[in-house]
Amino acid sequence: MIDSREAEEGAAIRRRRSCTGCQHRFTTYERLDEVPLVVVKSNGTRQPFERQKIVAGVAAAGKGRPVSLDQIHHLAESVEEEMRVAEGEITSERVGRAVLERLRRLDDVLYLRFASVYKGFDGAADFQRELSLMKKLQKA
Repeated sequence: MIDSREAEEGAAIRRRRSCTGCQHRFTTYERLDEVPLVVVKSNGTRQPFERQKIVAGVAAAGKGRPVSLDQIHHLAESVEEEMRVAEGEITSERVGRAVLERLRRLDDVLYLRFASVYKGFDGAADFQRELSLMKKLQKA
């Protein structure tokens, strides 16, 4: 090996090498293999984790709110990082709670809109209960 350095913003290691037989020089890249995240849905089915689903869901709930697409992408990235720490299979409920936790800090209205779909609100009483919960959490 002749030279070794980080590449792709730290996601890979670039190594310059030389063949001991013919002295030909070449470059290799070493990257970590990511273990795929598997989400177990409430009906028991399993599917790969897709960050874009979080982005799409939050963006739909956030229409007309003062939340940028960059903030939404950052939120989704943060959720994915948290789920990767867990490793292996994760439940869709855990993903949803992680999204809601971040939305609560980002925008109250966006949080309620997302929660109404995620938690399946049926009427005004569900919104009132969620607002009471939000107030309790803000005081704590």
